[in-house]
Amino acid sequence: MRTLAIRLRLALVFAAAAAVLLAGVGTFGYVRLAAGFSDDPNLELRQRVQDLVGRLSRPGATLREVSGTGFIERGESFAEVVTPSGQVVESTPTLRGQGLVTPTQATSASRRTLTVDLPDAPGLDEPARVLATPFTRDGQALVLVVGITRENGLEALRRVRDQLLVAIPLLVLSTFLGAYAVAGAALRPVEVMRRRATELTGKDPSLRLPVPDSNDEISRLGHTLNDLLARVEATLERERSFVAHASHELRTPLALLRTELELALRRPRDAVELRTAIGSAVTEVDRLERLAEDLLLLAQSGEDGLQVHLESLAIGDLFASTVARFTTSFADSGRSLEVASSSGHVRADRRLLQQALTNLVANAWEHGDGTVGLSVRDRGPVVELVVSDSGPGVDPGVRDRAGDRFVRGPDSTGAGLGLSIVAAIATAHGGASGLRRSDGHTEAWLTVPRAS
Repeated sequence: MRTLAIRLRLALVFAAAAAVLLAGVGTFGYVRLAAGFSDDPNLELRQRVQDLVGRLSRPGATLREVSGTGFIERGESFAEVVTPSGQVVESTPTLRGQGLVTPTQATSASRRTLTVDLPDAPGLDEPARVLATPFTRDGQALVLVVGITRENGLEALRRVRDQLLVAIPLLVLSTFLGAYAVAGAALRPVEVMRRRATELTGKDPSLRLPVPDSNDEISRLGHTLNDLLARVEATLERERSFVAHASHELRTPLALLRTELELALRRPRDAVELRTAIGSAVTEVDRLERLAEDLLLLAQSGEDGLQVHLESLAIGDLFASTVARFTTSFADSGRSLEVASSSGHVRADRRLLQQALTNLVANAWEHGDGTVGLSVRDRGPVVELVVSDSGPGVDPGVRDRAGDRFVRGPDSTGAGLGLSIVAAIATAHGGASGLRRSDGHTEAWLTVPRAS
C-alpha cells in the first residue's frame, strides 16, 4: 500500500469507505424490507382468519358461500377447512382438495393458532404462508386454514437484491473515480512544485517553487519551502563569499612570502640580509597562521557552534593579560592602553574570551586614535566588556555590518575577520557584540554571563 501513489491511495480509501457504507445501508434496507414483507402477510392472514371464522361459525355456512364475498381473492389467497386429524372437509377450487397442513400440524392447530411457510402451495406451485386456527361449527371442532402466496413479495425482494448488487459496485466505482479526480486536482500543485524542484541546481539557487493562489496547506508548504530555499541561497552566497575572501586573504601573505624567499635566493646575501629576509618571512608565516586560525574558528562557529568550556574568570586578570600583550605595540606608536575598571567575575571560556578582547584592542589600535580604554559595565545578568578609543569611528554603513565576515573600512588593511570572530564568541556565550559612538568615543563591546 505504501508503494502506491498518494492519489491512488486516497481514492482506494474513499472507495473502501463508500463500499462499507453502501453495503451496510443496503443490507440494513434489504433486511428491513424483508421483515416488512414477512410481517405484512401475517397481518393480512390474521385479518382474513378473523373475518372467515366469524362467517364459517354459523350453522350450515360453507367456504363456497363466502368465497365470493371478497375475503378470498382468486389466485392469491386460498382456504380450506380440515378436521383435527388433517382430513379436508372443504377447500377453495384452486387447492383441488389437497391438504395444506399435515395431520400433525392440524392436530397442533386444533389447540392453538399455527403459522406454516410452504415452499409450494397445491395447485399454485408458488411459495405460500398459511395460518391455521381452531373454530367450531355445528358443535364440531374444525380447523380453518387460510393461505396467501408470497411470490410477489419474494419477487420484489429479488429485484431489490439484484438492483443493490448492480448499484453498489457502480456507486463504489463512481466514488473511486471521483476521489481519484479530486485528489489529482488537489495534488496537482504539489506535482508542479516537484517538477520545479528537479530544476533547482547550485548554479542557479535563485529559482523558487510555484505557489498556488490559495490559503491552504499546500500554499503554506510552498511558502515554507521557498523560505527554506532563500535561506539555502543566502548560505551558499555566504559560503562562496567566504571562500573567495579567504582565498584572497591567503594569497597576499603567500605572495609576499614567495617574494622574500625569491629575493633571498636571487644573489648571494650576507648574514644581515638573510636574517632580515627570514624575519620578514616569519612575519608573513605568523600572519598566515593567525588567518588560518581565524578561518577555522569561523568555520566551527558556522557548523554546530563553538564549543565553550565555562569557568569563573576574574575580569582584572583578563584585562591584565590583554594589556601585557599590547604593551610593546602601543609604546612604539606613542599611544597608551589603560584599564578604567576591572572588578567582577564572568563565566566564560578563557581562551575564546581572551581572543575576543585581543581582537577588540587590535581593532582599536589599528583604526582608532588616542588612548584605548578597557572597562566593565553592569548589565544585570550579564557583564559588558568595553574597549573604547577617541578615534573618528567607522562609517555607519560599516558599523551596522561590523559583525559580518570580511567587512572592512575603506582604509583597513586587515582581513575583516576580527569583529566577526568577536560576534561568534559572544553568541557562543549567549551574549551579543557591536559598535557604537558614545560621548565622542568609539566603543566596541561584548556581553558575557556574570559569574555567580
